[in-house]
Amino acid sequence: MANEDTNNVQHFLNLIRRSQRGKFKIYIGMIAGVGKTYRMLQEAHELLNSGLDVQIGYVETHGRAGTEEMLKGLPVIPRKKIFYKGKELEEMDLEAILQMHPELVIVDELAHTNVEGCRNQKRWEDVMELLDAGINVVSALNIQHIETLNDEVKGIAGIEVKERVPDKVLQEADEVVNIDLTAEELITRLKAGKIYRPEKVQTALNNFFKVENILQLRELALKEVAFRVEKKVESEVLPIAAQPARREKILACISSNEHTPRHIIRKAYRLASRYSTTFITLYVQTPKESPDRINLADQRHLLNHFKLVTELGGTVLQIPDESIIDTIIKVCKENQITTICMGHPAFKLPGAYFGILKYKKFLKALSDLRIDLIIIA
Repeated sequence: MANEDTNNVQHFLNLIRRSQRGKFKIYIGMIAGVGKTYRMLQEAHELLNSGLDVQIGYVETHGRAGTEEMLKGLPVIPRKKIFYKGKELEEMDLEAILQMHPELVIVDELAHTNVEGCRNQKRWEDVMELLDAGINVVSALNIQHIETLNDEVKGIAGIEVKERVPDKVLQEADEVVNIDLTAEELITRLKAGKIYRPEKVQTALNNFFKVENILQLRELALKEVAFRVEKKVESEVLPIAAQPARREKILACISSNEHTPRHIIRKAYRLASRYSTTFITLYVQTPKESPDRINLADQRHLLNHFKLVTELGGTVLQIPDESIIDTIIKVCKENQITTICMGHPAFKLPGAYFGILKYKKFLKALSDLRIDLIIIA
């Protein structure tokens, strides 16, 4: 009963906090050129005609004639000019928007990294400030900019997108809308020069805009929006008593390796989101990686991994111990873990035989504890 009362109080507290914040709407697209910015501007006109105080905080037209035409007649807050490395650059003027305090502001390119000297490093952080100030925001991004989908996008298109938005930003959205086109419609738009200049069209067709890429990215976008809608229904529409019991607990086991831990962390987050729970990330610091022995590169990788965990809302456990396996089992028992995500074990000669024996003992312990193990390729 006590746990149920706590859930009810927390739910009511969340409702109060949300009522004081601005409403947040995100348009998601599978790829550039599907019409996210155009649709935002179209909505801005409709809301402006309805008497709402709407301002354009930042819009990137990319020189597209239709988008530039749609921008006409809308009130635009001038961009802030910043001199950086001898160049004059323009950024969204967060301070001006906060001071003007419109009812609703349009903010394009949610994944954008602000130039050095701005108040926040990322534009999504600017948006969080606007929402906290009670300003409603409509924004947009492409599916490849979502943090935990980065690995899937890289597998589809062979490109690692550098500008990414933590999934928690999408969790803050009151509404997530997918702007969808068929592959044929998108390629027709591309060839007609409605997305890129004529000299860039063939390069785009040969790379990111291949039909097979578009189809897979489209499926990814549709699944992501459906997932967000499902979570919204669970958290706000279904009564608390009707929601499934949240007993799943996910543990991500990581190392100081540069790449693999990020895949593990993203997988753990996606699993935790599916079960409406949080996740724990464990790094066992063996003597060879003690503070006085770990090299600077590994230390930097670890800090980046810990930062990603924090951005995704997880908890970091850093435990110094000689035995990685014993520590994992101990943490599982203490935290009632139900699923472990980890990389493939590396057995190196000599000593591979003893390593395999330890691993078999580890698997037996997990089986006795009824813990599922997911090996990340």
